[in-house]
Order: sequence, then structure tokens, then C-alpha cells
Amino acid sequence: MATRTQARESVIGLLYAYDLGNDGITKFVDEILEEKKIRNNQKDFALNLFNGTIKNLSQIDENIVSNLNQGTLSDIGSVEKSILRLAIYEILFESLPKAIIINEAIELSKRLASDGAPKFINGLLDKIVKA
Repeated sequence: MATRTQARESVIGLLYAYDLGNDGITKFVDEILEEKKIRNNQKDFALNLFNGTIKNLSQIDENIVSNLNQGTLSDIGSVEKSILRLAIYEILFESLPKAIIINEAIELSKRLASDGAPKFINGLLDKIVKA
């Protein structure tokens, strides 16, 4: 059975594809999650995260932009942006403790993103939580 971390990782992959312009990815979410063996409660969890993030994307992106020290949204790599979007969705709309959300985002960024990403993601999410 998949863990929540694995479910989040799958959602990041879906958000990454969506960010790269593959809007049609939404039609294949079920199949992609099944392929990654994300099932039952974890599938519901992943679907909620993905759909919620997409639904609230403009508000999430506004949070990112308003908390950047420099640069723009387009300056952030797609993987990093996907991790941030998911974490910010959880911070704003889910009831999980903020420290857990930030830690998950940092750990996922260590595995999936560039070397400087964990520090960047931690700083930005910390700013958003404290705002």
C-alpha cells in the first residue's frame, strides 16, 4: 500500500505535467495513480490534493509571487513550483500541521528537485506560514 509521501510524489508529477502545458493530464489522473499503485484512501488523498491544487492555482500562485524575495513565478523550476503549489495548497486548505507539510515538501524536494531547492522551499513556505 502506498504512503502519503508516495501519493504526494505522484501529485507532484501530475502538477509538473500540468505546469508544462499538459492540461489533458486531468483526464488520466486515475490511470496514472493506478499505475503508481496509489489506491483506496491514498488515491482519494492524492485526488483531493491534485484537484484542490488545480482548482486554487491562481490563489496559490499569488501566495508564491507575493512571498518571493526576487524573481517571478516563471523563474522557479517546474519541479520546485509543483512542490510549492502542493505544499501551499495543503497549508491553506488542509488541516494537517504546518510543520509536517513543510517537512514533507523539503524531503520531496531533496529527492526530486535541484540542490538549492530544499532551502528555497523551506524559506518560502516558512514565510507563507508566518504571514
